[in-house]
Amino acid sequence: MTRGDQLSTGALARRGFTDASAAERVLRGWDTDVEPLLDALARSADPDLALAGLDRLRDVRPDLLDVLRSNPVLAEQLIMVAGASAALQHHLVAHPDHLDQLAVRAERRPAAALRAELLTAVGADPDRPDPVAADDPQGADALRLAYRAALLRVAARDVCDPEPIEVLESVAAELSDLADATLETALALARRKVGLEQAAECRLAVIGLGKCGAQELNYVSDVDVLFVAEPALGPDGEPLVGTDRAMTVATRLAAELSRICSAHTAAGTIWEVDAGLRPEGKAGPLVRTLASHQTYYQQWAKTWEFQAMLKARPAAGDLALGRAFVDVVDPLVWQVAETPHFIADAQAMRRRVVAHIPARDAGREIKLGDGGLRDVEFSVQLLQLVHGRADERLRVASTLGGLRALVDSGYVGREDGKGFGLAYRFLRSLEHRIQLFRLRRTHVLPTAEDELRRLGRSLGYPDPVVGLTNTWRSCSQRVRRLHQRLFYSPLLDAVARIPTEELRLTAESAKDRLRALGYDDPDGALRHIEALSTGVSRQAEIQRQLLPVMLGWFAEGANPDHGLLSFRRVSEALGTTPWYLRALRDEGAMAERLARILASSRYAVALLTRAPQSVQMLVDDGELDLDRVGDLRAEMAAAARRQSTPEGAIEAVRAIRRRELFRIAASDLVGLSDVPTVGRALSRLASVTIDAALVIARAGAKTQPAPELAVIAMGRWGGRELSYASDADAMFVMADQPPAHDGPLPHGWDATRIGTGVINRMRELLSRPGADPALAVDANLRPEGKGGALVRSLGAYRNYYARWSSTWELQALIRADAQAGDLGLGASLMETIEAKRWPEGGLSTGQLVEIRRLKARMDAERMPRGADPSKHVKLGPGGLVDVEWTVQLLQLQHAHAHPELRTTGTLDAIDALRSASLITGEDAVCLREAWLLASRIRNLIMLLRGRGSDSLPADARDLEGLARLLDYGPSGSSHLVNDYRRVTRRASQVVDRLFWGE
Repeated sequence: MTRGDQLSTGALARRGFTDASAAERVLRGWDTDVEPLLDALARSADPDLALAGLDRLRDVRPDLLDVLRSNPVLAEQLIMVAGASAALQHHLVAHPDHLDQLAVRAERRPAAALRAELLTAVGADPDRPDPVAADDPQGADALRLAYRAALLRVAARDVCDPEPIEVLESVAAELSDLADATLETALALARRKVGLEQAAECRLAVIGLGKCGAQELNYVSDVDVLFVAEPALGPDGEPLVGTDRAMTVATRLAAELSRICSAHTAAGTIWEVDAGLRPEGKAGPLVRTLASHQTYYQQWAKTWEFQAMLKARPAAGDLALGRAFVDVVDPLVWQVAETPHFIADAQAMRRRVVAHIPARDAGREIKLGDGGLRDVEFSVQLLQLVHGRADERLRVASTLGGLRALVDSGYVGREDGKGFGLAYRFLRSLEHRIQLFRLRRTHVLPTAEDELRRLGRSLGYPDPVVGLTNTWRSCSQRVRRLHQRLFYSPLLDAVARIPTEELRLTAESAKDRLRALGYDDPDGALRHIEALSTGVSRQAEIQRQLLPVMLGWFAEGANPDHGLLSFRRVSEALGTTPWYLRALRDEGAMAERLARILASSRYAVALLTRAPQSVQMLVDDGELDLDRVGDLRAEMAAAARRQSTPEGAIEAVRAIRRRELFRIAASDLVGLSDVPTVGRALSRLASVTIDAALVIARAGAKTQPAPELAVIAMGRWGGRELSYASDADAMFVMADQPPAHDGPLPHGWDATRIGTGVINRMRELLSRPGADPALAVDANLRPEGKGGALVRSLGAYRNYYARWSSTWELQALIRADAQAGDLGLGASLMETIEAKRWPEGGLSTGQLVEIRRLKARMDAERMPRGADPSKHVKLGPGGLVDVEWTVQLLQLQHAHAHPELRTTGTLDAIDALRSASLITGEDAVCLREAWLLASRIRNLIMLLRGRGSDSLPADARDLEGLARLLDYGPSGSSHLVNDYRRVTRRASQVVDRLFWGE
């Protein structure tokens, strides 16, 4: 390619020049071969900026192009720096002798070499423990120039690396070493300024904090420091001066050091020295003694001050004194997580930072905004402070080092740690590039396209603006998501509340602790703990983190020992499943929910141990929203079709029911569903299960085609008020017409016989012993009760209800509803029932007497012998039966005139009676409260014990467990009994008036 072709505007534009015409004019003015320089310019962050910088440098170094041709390393490093940093370009124009810093490939220099380089620049002896600068009025400027020369090398190494994000940690560490050397050199200058004789009267240590302490500095950061001083000691080991005198001198030294680093002169500036993190902040003394610091941090320091001390490190001055300070503060840092409200305070502080971001910068704040650097840093620090109390592996100052320790030790998942780390490296690299351009302290992503283009090119994006902004958004979203999960984790808060000594229990002290928590068998509990947590596997690491918290959560349940045993069984079943322990550790309230369920419900545990994968639904509230469950009818039908035998088909259906029963129980136990919601969910589940079982049973009658069948839900099922222990009361109806069939029906085909066989087969399939609770289908509410036909045709039902039905059957029909089988057929029967169950004019006197007589007989005959009626939630005074019969009686009396009473649900009927002014608001409240409490108790007894009961438990432990589930707290059983008796007594009084007419 000819020189003319190389310098055409088209060729230059393809190389990345934005103003190709201006670039052509400059390059044509250079009487030299520019091809080698063009390649480097094309790789730079801003070719136009780099070219302009070279042209400016030619004015002060006329031989520049010859020098660059003879030294390709200098050419590459100069062009890459000039294209990334206008500030360093300006510095080179002002100090062209510093081009020599770029003549050799930049490598990371050891901290000692940097210290010696800067001290030598001001005439100080780097081999002395307390170096003193030469008596030179320009010494501070010599430091500034030496600092900028070293910064040039760091920037060159950074911007020339093909993987800038990978070199981030090394660059940040070298910038921190450079800061240490600068502080040491500024102190040497301060000693000369204050006077050598006075400076020798004190020992002064400069403690690095923040990014300086963690050795992860930016190009332009305030360097956070803290000063510690003591009187110097004489040869006899005695202080040379008094403490007050030493503090006065040390304060002058510290102030002069800060001024030297922060001042702006013709030689430039370095950075601000910020001592605002010292005790009492800017209002406190600049320098304190070691004892004064110790007293402050032991007695008055706030939690955020200890968080700041997490990164404390001796940076300059008297390093032995600095290490003594760190030794004093370090143990206090690792106790701060025990401070009351520590987690809440840390979270509130993070929210305050976000709230104070200026509106103009919202959405562009790389450091402080949502999804920014602070989210990563605060998350890592909080995890370190909470878990590092007992695990010294986590006591790492840097953010990325701390994150690696958290991942390696199992506190953060590998994928989460990888995502957090990659996002943090990108954000820090982006922050570096933004600051490098003008060497100004800023953390805001620019909006101008040319600035975004320069940043994107500097980080290697082929499409700089789009690639950079897309990565920024995705990283921010990833950080925001992980920060929300880790920083606001309930598990973290729970761990923080456990005293440190309880995280490090010996076997004997552990048994005492378990006994105090309420475990009946501490030895057995220890065996379970040992089985879960022994070993060096990642699973054991995570279990060791979880168990201290889980043990406390188990202790809040009805049966801690059973909770721990069940946790061991579930963990052994799922321990090798990658998502299980990760979800317990990371996914919000899952661990606490699981602990509550395992320690509170034998019913739920039995379901979970047979289908351990169901534990996944505890992660998300949406999974436990019982009103959002998908189409179970279609799912069961599809599962059954995939099986080749009726037994296999019903097992597939029951497996889905087992999963859904656990969902309902879990939602109930963690407080996301109330009694009506649970009743609707259980009733819906019964409907789809019976429907699927009916399809399977009909398919089994292949040689004898079965008639179309519908299932009419009765009782609590029909009212959509099933409890965990309820049978499904039902009636069965078959079509009047034979089913569609190819050819004539078999000889002797009998619809009633075949239909009865199908129904019995369905009931048998559902009641078979299995891994889930059997579903009993009770047909005793059919016409004529146990003595009547199991199934009738639609016409037979119409005839029966028109001529022979009894008053009790009329009452039973109040809750009838077509729920399974042929719903069209069921709807036809419901039309007949609808006309029958709301008698015109209400009940006759004879019917009213008959209902009352039947109720009296049931009260006398059904109460179990020896049972305490005041504790029987079903048959006792003011219990379920009292409330339901009262409501149904009022429905039968008034529904003909008030259509809103025509409902199958008890609570809906109570609300309708009150709206129609048929009962008072107070009566409605009494009936509703009694029904809900009795239903809740009945449900919780089943969940607690794994078997149903209609009475408050006689066993003291079960009663105490029931009280805990009802949120009465420890020793709340007597309050539960008293409350139940009070509620049912009031309801019984209402029943006496409304049902019995007393």
